[in-house]
Amino acid sequence: MIHPAIIKKQRLIMLSLIIFIVLTVIMSMGLGHSTVSYDRLIPTIFGQGTFKEEFVLFSIRLPRIIITLLAGMALALSGAIFQEVTRNDLAEPGIIGINAGAGVAISVFFLYVPIDVRSFVYWLPVVAFIGAILTSCLIYVFSYKKNVGLNPVRLVLVGVGFSMAMSGAMIVIISSAERQKVDFIAKWLSGNIWGTDWPFIWAILPWLVVLIPYTLYKSQRLNLLRLSDSVAIGVGLSVEKERITLLLTAVALASSCVSVTGAIAFIGLLAPHLARGFIGPRNQLFLPITILLGGWLLLFADTIARNIIGIPAGIVTALIGAPYFIYLLSKKP
Repeated sequence: MIHPAIIKKQRLIMLSLIIFIVLTVIMSMGLGHSTVSYDRLIPTIFGQGTFKEEFVLFSIRLPRIIITLLAGMALALSGAIFQEVTRNDLAEPGIIGINAGAGVAISVFFLYVPIDVRSFVYWLPVVAFIGAILTSCLIYVFSYKKNVGLNPVRLVLVGVGFSMAMSGAMIVIISSAERQKVDFIAKWLSGNIWGTDWPFIWAILPWLVVLIPYTLYKSQRLNLLRLSDSVAIGVGLSVEKERITLLLTAVALASSCVSVTGAIAFIGLLAPHLARGFIGPRNQLFLPITILLGGWLLLFADTIARNIIGIPAGIVTALIGAPYFIYLLSKKP
């Protein structure tokens, strides 16, 4: 039984995050090289703007805002699942090599597979998922010890090694590619949000519509998986089945989003930690906060990166997240 005061606190935090998201969306809609003044936003949204204002808002700004918001939500939730299932607060899809595995698959697909322009966008999440699954299987195998199980610290170390190996593989793959295709992959590596058209939203939306509610439904099982295997088995939980199912969910969430946003890291590390600090470790309480917080973090990072600093959003998230990762690593015994 969750105390009503804690539920009230959760709702207040979620309401505050929704307000932050709305304010950031408004700020992002009014910033950019082609200015749409803030007093013209509402008339333009309701179809009373000029052709230029409507084009800038509906064809350039809004798709990018929605993509970053959705991707941030999915990456944060993916990181939370990894941390709960592996019982490792340092686990995150960008750090342990899942994103890099998806990137290698996308690079091979983009460079060597004949592309049908009409279906290219919709194949990207599928290709990224295949690459991420293969990478996660290898990481799981190398991190697992017989009679011991999954070693949390070993998982991070193996994942970091695979991430570096996959990044090196991408450089080798693109070394003989055409200049135009190399530029695309370089943007992906730097975390430059590139999938900024409406088709990219329709490509990843079905994945998130299914996987986010599914994860929230499994929140109680995540609580049990955070405990020892013996306790989880004692209450009747099929540990290996739930672990594999939820890990597949986390991989699918991360890979589908990085396929259109590029190599965004540390959102899945920061958001779950901050959410737990706000409301505590119960998944029923902190997962909804994690989702909203992840969406706002990536949206805010992209807004600042694109309009003020002029660098990819992935670099901004790395500048914020890397020191926090080092801090958490230093606290590990």
